[in-house]
Amino acid sequence: MSAISTTKPAGTTVPRKVIPLRRPGRIISAIIILVLVAQGILVLFTNPNFEWDVVASYIFAPPIMQGLWLTLWLTVVAMVLGIALGVVLAIMRLSSNPVASYTAWAFVWFFRGTPLLVQLVFWYNLAVLFPAINLGIPFGGPVFASLDANKIITPIVASLLGLVLNEAAYMAEIVRSGITAVDKGQVEAASALGMNRAKTLRRIILPQASRVMIPPAGNETITMLKSTSLVSVVAVADLMYQVNLISAQTFQTIPLLIVASLWYLLATSVLSLGQSRLERKFGRSDQQIVGQGNKLTQLFNTRRLLKAGNR
Repeated sequence: MSAISTTKPAGTTVPRKVIPLRRPGRIISAIIILVLVAQGILVLFTNPNFEWDVVASYIFAPPIMQGLWLTLWLTVVAMVLGIALGVVLAIMRLSSNPVASYTAWAFVWFFRGTPLLVQLVFWYNLAVLFPAINLGIPFGGPVFASLDANKIITPIVASLLGLVLNEAAYMAEIVRSGITAVDKGQVEAASALGMNRAKTLRRIILPQASRVMIPPAGNETITMLKSTSLVSVVAVADLMYQVNLISAQTFQTIPLLIVASLWYLLATSVLSLGQSRLERKFGRSDQQIVGQGNKLTQLFNTRRLLKAGNR
């Protein structure tokens, strides 16, 4: 009888069992984190000083809901106006006109460099400096109308002035960074094909710049929602003002602060979800926009080569 060979044929590989690398530090850190989180949750729901029954009784109270509605309204209006003014300031900042450029720079420098709380208090007390707001020709010219500043600069108007002007300064820098991120060759191609500056900005630059602007603009919206709590210092009945008013009457400060925090967390979570969906949407359309821009550049280069050949 012949012996049976147990050797593997040449060229074959022997399967080997892969042993994962052990990471004891990762396991220990995960255990520590889980223990701390569990301890925090236990304290949160077992400490009677949180007074969750009081939180439940005020979470949907009419004054709280009215303050929440005003907070959301201020956020939407301030962001819409702030974005619109920020686009104008960004275009002025990138303008070849030095007067427009330096004016926009000074605006951004001032309103980004001073605290929002100071700006809100200043606009609220504007009537101290200007008791009457005159409309007419400057430098001593005739006055066509004179308005009482105390009647015009209400707490809501003062709050919107502070929020909008402060937000416009930040949005101007966001829009400017988005515009400068667009390839200059596409702008030159659009100009060579007969597009004016307004059409180039609307059809070529802003669609491509939006993918750069959306993440910071979303963060600014969330920041604006939280910044509206500062308007309570100028007697605007937002969510924070209503919470402070009720806590001053009932002396239940902690439960009412929890009520405000829960509503702010819910609102910011919704905004974060909307921001992530917008980012995905613009991420899908970004390739189409860039493709159109590249086709525009190719068309411009083709025309330039044809003109050079005809010469």
